[in-house]
Amino acid sequence: MTGTENRRPLASRQTGWAASVTRWLTGTSVTPNQISQAGMVAALLAGAAFWGAGSAGGATRVALLVAAGLFVQLRLLCNLFDGMVAVEAGRGAPDGGFWNEFPDRVSDLLILMGAALAVGDPALGWAAAGMAFLTAYLRELGVNCGAGADFSGPMAKQHRMAVMTGAAGLSLFEPLLGWHGQVLNAALWIVALGAGLTVLRRAWRLVARLRAG
Repeated sequence: MTGTENRRPLASRQTGWAASVTRWLTGTSVTPNQISQAGMVAALLAGAAFWGAGSAGGATRVALLVAAGLFVQLRLLCNLFDGMVAVEAGRGAPDGGFWNEFPDRVSDLLILMGAALAVGDPALGWAAAGMAFLTAYLRELGVNCGAGADFSGPMAKQHRMAVMTGAAGLSLFEPLLGWHGQVLNAALWIVALGAGLTVLRRAWRLVARLRAG
């Protein structure tokens, strides 16, 4: 993290528990970049759990889906605390900008493709990941054009991860309906279409800000 002017607004940063965890982390030797890297590991485990759940049954499937949801949330926690340790604790590094962005793109890809492989539709996973990448591109394009970062939805990062976490939980109940994978398939469509709408919205807003000077 290199600054606060184009930082994603998160209410969770103002909570007592987040401040407590940040203070604990700053008392260790863990760096913000290492926290960012841990987020990629969490995403890898989430994607692998989703993928494994696609061919599993019974208690194994339940355990994998629960793990997938938990690791998705761990990825988000890493995204929260890397910035808090870097900015609030003043421990940012010269290469922090890279580690703030690159792991997020890798994490999106791992989680969404893991779910897509679980339902046997890698093309849908690539579509969802591609739209997710474009939302980030539009945000950074706004910064590069001098118009600031646009974190608007409806399918920004936290929204995408909320959809995938919810899908992991709802998938637990699929056997009651005789389903297997329909919830994850629907979630990927929601992410792909919602992120596509987000891209269009951010592009429209960016052009309007640039024209307004």
